[in-house]
Amino acid sequence: MTSPIRTERNGDILVIIADNPPVNALGAAVRQGLEAAVKQGVVDDSIAAMVIRCDGRTFFAGADITEFGKPPVEPMLPVLVDMIEASSKPVVAAIHGTALGGGCEVALGCHYRVATPSAKLGTPEVKLGLLPGAGGTQRLPRIAGVRVALEMTAKGDPISAKQAQEAGLIDRIVGEDSLADDAVAFAREVAGKRPVPRASQREVQPDADAVEAFKKENGRRFRGFDAPAANIACVEKAASGASFADGIAFERQEFMRLMTGTQSAAQRHIFFAERQAAKIDDLPADVTLRPIRQVGVIGAGTMGGGIAMNFLSAGIPVRIVEMQQEALDRGTGVMRRNYEASAAKGRMTADQVERAMGLLTPTLAFDDLADCDLIIEAVYENMDVKKDIFTRLDRLAKPGAILASNTSYLDIDEIAAVTGRPGDVVGMHFFSPANVMKLLEVVRGAKTAPDVLATVMALAKTIRKVAVVAGVTYGFIGNRMLIPRQVEATKLLLEGATPEQIDRVHVAFGMPMGPFQMADLAGVDIGWHRDPTRIESIRDALAAENRWGQKTKAGFYDYDDQRRPSNSPRVAAIIDDFRRQSGVTPRTISDEEIVARTLYTMVNEGALILAEGKAQRASDIDVVWIYGYGWPVYRGGPMFWAQTEGLDKVVDGLERHGFTVAPSLKHAAETGGRFK
Repeated sequence: MTSPIRTERNGDILVIIADNPPVNALGAAVRQGLEAAVKQGVVDDSIAAMVIRCDGRTFFAGADITEFGKPPVEPMLPVLVDMIEASSKPVVAAIHGTALGGGCEVALGCHYRVATPSAKLGTPEVKLGLLPGAGGTQRLPRIAGVRVALEMTAKGDPISAKQAQEAGLIDRIVGEDSLADDAVAFAREVAGKRPVPRASQREVQPDADAVEAFKKENGRRFRGFDAPAANIACVEKAASGASFADGIAFERQEFMRLMTGTQSAAQRHIFFAERQAAKIDDLPADVTLRPIRQVGVIGAGTMGGGIAMNFLSAGIPVRIVEMQQEALDRGTGVMRRNYEASAAKGRMTADQVERAMGLLTPTLAFDDLADCDLIIEAVYENMDVKKDIFTRLDRLAKPGAILASNTSYLDIDEIAAVTGRPGDVVGMHFFSPANVMKLLEVVRGAKTAPDVLATVMALAKTIRKVAVVAGVTYGFIGNRMLIPRQVEATKLLLEGATPEQIDRVHVAFGMPMGPFQMADLAGVDIGWHRDPTRIESIRDALAAENRWGQKTKAGFYDYDDQRRPSNSPRVAAIIDDFRRQSGVTPRTISDEEIVARTLYTMVNEGALILAEGKAQRASDIDVVWIYGYGWPVYRGGPMFWAQTEGLDKVVDGLERHGFTVAPSLKHAAETGGRFK
C-alpha cells in the first residue's frame, strides 16, 4: 500500500509532504509516514532542516474520524508530536487551509510555522467534549500566552493567520500561491540556528487575572459542559509554574476523564449523527438533482423573511410575495435590519449586505412566481389557506418546480393532494428565527419524488442547514415530541407545581429555557381561539387578560422593561382558580416527577415515531432536538440520553406515573437493546 507521505529534497532541505485526501486527516498511515520521514531527516547528515506541508486543499485538519472507537495504532499522536519537537534539526510547518486539532498540535510541535494569509489554526476538540491531548494545552500557552490558549482550547473556534502571527503562533505569513517555495526559503534561513526553539522549554507568563476574567465572561456559555472547564484547568496548570512534564501528565489525565465520560460520548454521537442524517436510506445514489436557480417565498412575515435570507446569503435570487404593500415593506425592512445588525457585529460587510438585498425581488404579484425553481409557502397554520395556495401554485408553477410548505404540523399529503403533481410537493419546516436556527425538517410525503427529496437535502447544505427527513405525522418529529411535554407541564401546574419550578428543572437539565419560559417567548396567544369569554385552560385565561408573554410584559411571568421575568401573583391566582374548579387539591411535586412526566414522555413519543417509520433512525431524532429545540448537546439528544439514563429506568418512571409505554421502548429495556 502506497504511503500518504512522500519526501522530496530541495538542496539541504528535506520536504515532507502529506497527501491524504480529502482533509489530510492524521490517520495511522499518515502518522507512521511522518515518523519515518522525520527520523530520516534527523539521521541524514546532508539535511540541514525539514519542512512539513500537505498537498490538496488543507494542512492536517484533525484526527481520522474513521479510527474513533477502534484499537489504537502506533505511533500515537502525542508521541509523534514529541518526536518532531525533539528533532535536533529545525522543522518548519507550512500551513494552508486549516490546521485543526491534531493538525494544530503537529504545527505546535514544529519549531517554526509559516502560513498563507487565508490559513486558520484551531483546537476544536472541546466541541467533541474533549481537549487537545497531544500537548496542545501546554504548548499553546507557552507560545501564544494564556489568554489566546484559553480562547482556542475552551471555545474551540479557529483563528486567522493574522491573529496567529500576532499571538506568536505563526512566524511568517507567506504568499498564497508560493507556500512551498517560501517555506523552503524560510527553512534555509533558520537551518543553522541553535538551539532549535522548543515550545516545551519555554516559560509561561502567569496571568491569573486573564483566567478569572475568561471564566467570568464565558460562565453562561460553558454552563453544564465538562470539557471547557477541563481545558481551562489544563491551561491554568501550565500557567501555575508546573513543569512541562507535569502539565502533560495532567492533560493526559483530564483527556482520559473526558474521553470515558458520558458528555464526550454524547457530543461525539451528535457529530456522527449530523452526518448520518444527510443520508436517505432508500434513495438511489445516482439521483439527478433539480437545478435551483430562483426561489419564491410566499409570505414576508417573520418566517418568510427569515427563510428568504437563507437563500439570499447563499447567493440564490429570491422573489418574495405578499398581499399588501405595507406587509411587504415591513418584511423587507426587517430583513435589511437583520443583515445590517450582522454587519455591525462584523459577521458580514456592508457590500455583502447590499449584494444579498440586491438578489431580493419583493412583489405583490403571485404570477411573478411562475418561473421559480422552488416555491416555499410560509403563511400561517391553516389547512384551507395552504390548500388554496397550492391549488394556485399547481396552475401557475412551471413543470418541474418544487412546491414546499413550511408547515409546522399539518399533513403534507393532504396539501399535495390538491395538486396534479404530488411528487413535486415536500415539507420544508424551518425553525424560528429561520435565518439563525440550523435545523430544517424535510417532510417526505407519500408521493414526494426521490429527486425532489434529494434536491432539498442537498440545498439544505447550500444554505447551511442541518436537514433531517421526517415522515408525515402531526407535528413531524420535533413538535410531535413537544406535545406530551407541554401537556404534562400544564397538568403538573394543576396538581401543585409552579411555572418557575418546572422551568427550573428544565434549565438545570441543560435546556435554554423551560416550557413556560418558551411559551412566553413565542407568545401565549399563538393558536388561541381569540374569544376572551371562552376560557377552557390556564393558557386561555392568560390570553384573555392580554398576558401574551414577553411582548405584552406579562405571560406565565411578569416582565420589566428589560424583559427580565419575575414570578406573577396573578398567574398563581389563576392556577388556584382552575384547581378549585377542577376539584384538585395541590400536592408537593418532586423534581424527579417533573423529569419523568415531561422528558421521559418525549422519549416514549420518539420510540413511537421510530416504530411508525416517521424518522429514519434514533440519531435523527437527536439531531432534531439538538439543533431545533436547544436540547443540551452534552446529553446527546433525547434518545441517546434515555440510553445513558437507562431504558429500564425510563420505562419504570413512565409506568409509575400511569403512561402506556411504547412497545419498542419496553422491548429494548427488557432485552438490553438500544434504539436504532
